Amino acid sequence: MTSSEAHTQRIPPFVSLGSARSFAGMGSAPLRGDNHPNPVAGAASFASVSRETSVGKTNVIDTMDDSSPIARELAHETKRRERLVGRELPKPDKTRVFTVSNQKGGVGKTTTTVNIAAALAAAGLNVLVIDIDPQGNASTALGVEHHADVDSIYDVLINDFPLADVVAPCPDIGNLICAPATIHLAGAEIELVSLVAREQRLRRAIDVYAKTRAKNGEERLDYIFIDCPPSLGLLTVNAFCAAGEVLIPIQCEYYALEGLSQLLKNIEMIQKHLNADLVVSTILLTMYDGRTNLAAQVAAEVRQHFPDQVLGAVVPRSVRISEAPSYQQTVMTYDPSSSGALSYLEAAAEIAER
Repeated sequence: MTSSEAHTQRIPPFVSLGSARSFAGMGSAPLRGDNHPNPVAGAASFASVSRETSVGKTNVIDTMDDSSPIARELAHETKRRERLVGRELPKPDKTRVFTVSNQKGGVGKTTTTVNIAAALAAAGLNVLVIDIDPQGNASTALGVEHHADVDSIYDVLINDFPLADVVAPCPDIGNLICAPATIHLAGAEIELVSLVAREQRLRRAIDVYAKTRAKNGEERLDYIFIDCPPSLGLLTVNAFCAAGEVLIPIQCEYYALEGLSQLLKNIEMIQKHLNADLVVSTILLTMYDGRTNLAAQVAAEVRQHFPDQVLGAVVPRSVRISEAPSYQQTVMTYDPSSSGALSYLEAAAEIAER
């Protein structure tokens, strides 16, 4: 499907979530804490900078001395932001369901899930995040309650609750909803063993939810992202059976390459026995440190083996990305001017245009 064939929509949120010249200044009023900028105030500063640079005044970037590494990096980042302003993304002709998976922990699965979902939702697309990790970190990042008394994805998988009864809206971003995870999921692997069609329970719940939305006159979901635990048990198998695409975040370190082969073998087994339509469509390089040769070597090797799947966008190591969940936010709203937010905006745009 080409962009001309698809329904497209303008992305003003890409401006307010840290597009061109956002480094120039953010508001000082905090959103949920005292130590980070207010995205709403920041959006105003974006507009003021844009006006100043567009009314016959000299562009500071054009006159910047790029002889120093910092100046070159700043100029490069600004050009990347400007390419996102007013970007048009195609609306998919049917719901795209992604499983975000890697059995190695700490590679950025949850961070990737919530930030790409937030970027797409900010563009006006309808996005659902399904958290099937017992730790519930995706639910935390999206500001959705997930204590033991909350109806959660556990009740959907084990007690046959409708998905519509457990989804909750993200308070910071419209069009983004989340099916939270609770600690009850820790025992779900054992409970699923004795259930009928145990591998297909999530898929059936999603299908019923889609029909419920249509019946109620709600818009179709454009994207569903399923955040998996760092294992290859029945919860992850349910995610693979429910999805059409796999998004694999790969940390730019040696151990990540070692675990990738085992993950691909498991995906092949799922394709052979449970879900023939499943494809590894997207690989995202995360925690990239441009100062090390190892990161560059890992990135080059992954690109060599998976030239069509690896996104051009690379997510750097970023303190802002790590800080955002402590305020129950994604980096998109916590610090839209950060390099991490920029990288996830680029990744989201790439995924949408594929």
